[in-house]
Amino acid sequence: MNYRIDTQQLYTDFKQYVQIDTESNDQVAIDTVPSTPGQTELAKVLVHQLTTLGLREVKLNANNGFVTALLPATDSAPIATIGFIAHLDTAPDFTGHQVSPQVHPNYDGQPIHFKNGLVLAPDQFPNLKHYLGQTLITSDGTTLLGVDDKAGIAAIVNALRFLVAHPELKHGPVKVAFGPDEEIGRGADRFDVADFNAKFAYTLDNGLVGEIEYETFNAAQAIINITGTSVHPGEAKGKLVNAITIAEQIDQALPANDRPEYAEGHQGFYLLHHFEGNVDHAQLTYIIRDFDKIAFETRKQRLKNIVTHLNEAFPEPRIKLKLTDQYYNMADIINQDPYPIELAKQALKNLHIQPFVRPFRGGTDGSKLTYLGLPTPNLFNGGENFHGPYEFVTLEAMSQTVATVLEIIAVHDKSVDN
Repeated sequence: MNYRIDTQQLYTDFKQYVQIDTESNDQVAIDTVPSTPGQTELAKVLVHQLTTLGLREVKLNANNGFVTALLPATDSAPIATIGFIAHLDTAPDFTGHQVSPQVHPNYDGQPIHFKNGLVLAPDQFPNLKHYLGQTLITSDGTTLLGVDDKAGIAAIVNALRFLVAHPELKHGPVKVAFGPDEEIGRGADRFDVADFNAKFAYTLDNGLVGEIEYETFNAAQAIINITGTSVHPGEAKGKLVNAITIAEQIDQALPANDRPEYAEGHQGFYLLHHFEGNVDHAQLTYIIRDFDKIAFETRKQRLKNIVTHLNEAFPEPRIKLKLTDQYYNMADIINQDPYPIELAKQALKNLHIQPFVRPFRGGTDGSKLTYLGLPTPNLFNGGENFHGPYEFVTLEAMSQTVATVLEIIAVHDKSVDN
């Protein structure tokens, strides 16, 4: 179907969302939900919009920060409930305060010069050339734009607007959710899957038009604390134990090329993400990633073995390792019933958009939601260059995201066994 998306309304919504500062903060207490007040401000805007549209069961859950709502089915046919999810927060990597979106109609491929001296140019970002003639939207160079994930929010809301305005389009029940703190890995942990009550869902977060992601890393964090013994270097022989030296030994014991700067595709890695210390004490924080569950467990065991071996040099252990699993590869579950993937592929083909599936070298809310019982692959939101001042999206890409949501709902409605 050729959906006539109201692009002016789509941009109006997107602009309103990005001008609310929702940058999350991983330095606040973990029981602070959401981590920043701007996310609640945006959540209340969405509650008002969804209520005005006539959706049912619209609520903001104070316990988990999620806005949820139901668009009821148009008839009584037994069609499985489908869900769409996007996150409220923007990344703490770069400021989202006082975002001023800049519109560049009929983009001509020339460098865009921001007032602060930054330049968004095709020679540095050749992906810009894919958007010639489109309506390009950027920040003013002093902030990120907030495409991640306010383009996803805008796409879902405008798909709902379209369905409400066109009651002749038959569909089953549709649930939507907008949640906090995805960027700091906290939001999905509290999501109420039973209350959401959908058979499966999609996040609209990250990715080019046509992209489908359902393979994610298995992920763990390792925090290593090392206790040294600080002695004056002039009298140190046989007494001093340098925590920094032990930290270096740990890092050197890991494979030198098994790092993210050398990895791609399905390759995993160790990343020394943070290090601080002195002679007396040192702390290392690693993130461990692998798509394969067995290889993931092997990586964790290797680090355990290194710590055990180094501790054997001391009368009492000086190295303490804390390993915490963070999320798992959703493909291990989704492959058991790939219907959501096949549905998305068919919808894209119907829209003459070439679907492409690729492993996502990260995690999404869907990683955790899938293991909570809600299979949730990820779809594109159409933006690029996330988490910084060079972030951009086009109005055309966002419109295609809206159309994809609508076509998924339409194809799902026609499925005999869903």
